[in-house]
Amino acid sequence: MLPTSRVMQSYGRCCASPGFFDDFYQRFLASSPVIRAKFAATDMLAQKHLLRAGILNLVLHARGMSDSKLRALGQSHSREGFDIRPELYDLWLDALLQTVAEHDREVRAEDLTAWREVLGKGIALIKSCY
Repeated sequence: MLPTSRVMQSYGRCCASPGFFDDFYQRFLASSPVIRAKFAATDMLAQKHLLRAGILNLVLHARGMSDSKLRALGQSHSREGFDIRPELYDLWLDALLQTVAEHDREVRAEDLTAWREVLGKGIALIKSCY
């Protein structure tokens, strides 16, 4: 099975799992005081919708979709925008994979490897915009 297919199937199971996005943000915000500060005034309901779409865009980029949405995200998160330092994406991905492992009851080691590989491509592009 292709890595992007593994991720899409796993992501579908995660989206169907109650609390997936809440648990992700609880874990992610707990990972760093810098991250907590960045989200202090954030509408978290809206943020969860953005996350849902953002993960999908990362997967679609790995499948060959234009990089325009990820470049726009990279620009908005650059030092001139939200000033999201590149190393914070590593914490984001770690928190996401831990949450996937918790919520996807069918996840296997190769699925988590696929997540890291597939999302890593888009994350590298976003980081390059910093």
